[in-house]
Amino acid sequence: MHTQDSSWSELLRGKNAPRSIALSGGIALYATNTYIATTILPSVVAEIGGLALYAWSTTLYVVASILGSALTSKLLQRTGPRLAYTVATLIFMVGVLICALAPSMPVMLVGRLIQGLGGGMLLALCYSMIQLVFEERLWPRAMALVSGMWGVATLVGPAVGGVFAEMDAWRFAFGAMVPISLAYMVLTHRALPPRDPTASTASRLPVPQLVLLAAAVLAVCAGSVSALPSWNLLGIAVCAVLVGVLIRHESNATIRLLPKDALKFNTPLCALYATTCLLVIGMSSEIFMPYFLQHLHGQSPLVAGYMAALMAAGWTVSEILSSSWSGRSAQRAILAGPLFIVAGLVLLAITTPVESLGEWARLAPICLGLFLVGFGIGLGWPHLLTRILQVASEQDKDTAAASITNLQLFAMALGAALAGVISNVAGINDATGNAGIANAAQWLFALFTLAPVLAWVMARRATRVKVAAAQLTPS
Repeated sequence: MHTQDSSWSELLRGKNAPRSIALSGGIALYATNTYIATTILPSVVAEIGGLALYAWSTTLYVVASILGSALTSKLLQRTGPRLAYTVATLIFMVGVLICALAPSMPVMLVGRLIQGLGGGMLLALCYSMIQLVFEERLWPRAMALVSGMWGVATLVGPAVGGVFAEMDAWRFAFGAMVPISLAYMVLTHRALPPRDPTASTASRLPVPQLVLLAAAVLAVCAGSVSALPSWNLLGIAVCAVLVGVLIRHESNATIRLLPKDALKFNTPLCALYATTCLLVIGMSSEIFMPYFLQHLHGQSPLVAGYMAALMAAGWTVSEILSSSWSGRSAQRAILAGPLFIVAGLVLLAITTPVESLGEWARLAPICLGLFLVGFGIGLGWPHLLTRILQVASEQDKDTAAASITNLQLFAMALGAALAGVISNVAGINDATGNAGIANAAQWLFALFTLAPVLAWVMARRATRVKVAAAQLTPS
């Protein structure tokens, strides 16, 4: 595959233009809504109550997203691209509308659950469609474009949510997503092809694996919302047991959630999946960054939020830079990415715990650390995802594409829980002052460097296997 023979203009012009907008728009819709909801949730609670259920708004959203993404390959096989996007967008829109009209927090949670289900479908569909509507040489650029929407949403979502929150109009924040969803549904209907009548019939769903996966995510999320380290650890322990059962069942199942051989340690798919999951876990420490910036460096919530968004900015920049690379350059990007993350996390572990009054001389190294972490993830990200699609067998390509979202969301939930455990144990809830917060910041970033180190080890296996495979495949 020679991505140097492709260009951004080729992806964004002609018949590819509406397809690119359709695929990247799905990610943008999901991610922007995610950040808007996070920003306005305090206003929601202030009006309709339900503070005790605050954390479950995100928990149920993540769980439903994973279930939605897991269902995507079957939905795509059964309905075709055009109808699949229509169904996913309709489900998402219904969830948004329920949230906009919610009179109480339980109703809000129902809306968030439906939202997450439709949004998870959209996420997975966007990755699944890349290998269906674009030539293989365009896959890395398409992956970069689609994934880069997360960075855009990180900048747009909090700003939009903040405006609606300042106006005390959080219902309109949800309501505004309804006409946007309708417009998106029309776009995808026109841009994407209908179902291929010659396509294979959809197989049955891997129900046991889906139940185990949902239960594992619920366990880790439930544990992470507690301030007690013992509950955090219990949630992770239960999650580990359920994942173990899931792996054992998946390895022997005829109806699979993941592509064949994805869980065999010596296979290329396993190395690729492990690398992507470890990279996502490595960046999960960012969830506490706004808190550290506010309490240790005197920043406002808005400024702290945008400083934390530098991680997403770094991700987007490096994806765009590396998407045109191929061959050995792509391999070097995959291997170099984890090293940038290690450098960024070490810098954060050194600089974040040192209190300041917000002087830019103190904040600049923190900003650089955040940017490096994001830059490291994005550097090899489009090539990792592209290789997953390349390595998967022809009959497993839809499943492989959908599984990217499954594992990404699961890794985000697990990473957030681990960050909560480390921070709690290190004293983030210590009421005596900022010493506990500073200690939590130091330990959090220091321990999280293990994830990219392990990712580098797995990346070496993934690139080594790929080189061997590439020698057997004509360009």
